[in-house]
Amino acid sequence: MDQPVMGPPWRTSEWLNTPAPITLEAQRGHVVVACAFQMLCPGCVTHAIPQMKAVHELFGPQGVVVVGLHTVFEHYEAMTVTALRAFAHEYGIRFPVGVDTPAGDGGPIPQTMAAYRMQGTPTLLLIDRAGQLRRQFFGHVPDLRLGAKIMSLVAER
Repeated sequence: MDQPVMGPPWRTSEWLNTPAPITLEAQRGHVVVACAFQMLCPGCVTHAIPQMKAVHELFGPQGVVVVGLHTVFEHYEAMTVTALRAFAHEYGIRFPVGVDTPAGDGGPIPQTMAAYRMQGTPTLLLIDRAGQLRRQFFGHVPDLRLGAKIMSLVAER
């Protein structure tokens, strides 16, 4: 991304691991690492979820907010909120997870996924303290590269 733009608001229907919904606006002042994933996405389960758990553990104490966005665009019957709760428990996901709101037009692409023009899952969003979307990655991001990008945002004042 050449010029940072404001991250569109997340359009979620439900939240896990948090007492109240999380908004992007309320995260101003924090670096946000958001990961769009699906429970049945092999790359999400193998790489993205473990990586987000590590980012949450390593960078959380530095004020980095990690958010999962369960962005379902296939296998709707299998990926219910009840199944997501069990998945989060089994995989030890402690960071907040928002359920992306289904498309209002009945189409397959959920609203947050469409707003960010995501190509699929996993998709990683890096949002700076001002709420600007600084980077968007589709697919796996190597740990060292991601850590360097997060630290560069943390170092900005």
